[in-house]
Amino acid sequence: MKSNKFSLKSRIVSFRFALKGLRSLLKYEHNSRIHLMAAIVTITLGVLLKLNSSEWSLLIIVIGVVFITELLNSSLESLADHIDPEWNEVIMRAKDFSAAAVLISAIISAVVGGLIFIPKLLNLI
Repeated sequence: MKSNKFSLKSRIVSFRFALKGLRSLLKYEHNSRIHLMAAIVTITLGVLLKLNSSEWSLLIIVIGVVFITELLNSSLESLADHIDPEWNEVIMRAKDFSAAAVLISAIISAVVGGLIFIPKLLNLI
């Protein structure tokens, strides 16, 4: 494999590919839009409740993990469907594992959000 020297132009092109991937995720993967709305609500609530830097750090990490797992899940599903568009037990199992990773990351993020927001909301009552 040929080693290319670093260039600003090639870095900009790679960012364009990454942004194209994010746009595709939001366009084609319905659950990613649900995750985006949850992130927007979470960030808005965080601003309104004036979270501290530790709380923001935790929220940013769990929001990022949810999107990372959704991207990896969508990548695996796309490749698997291309490799074998027919029903395949092994591919189905891999897709189920990948979907489970998204579910676990979403549950963890909801728990973290609850630990941060519930006490703050209860203090407002």
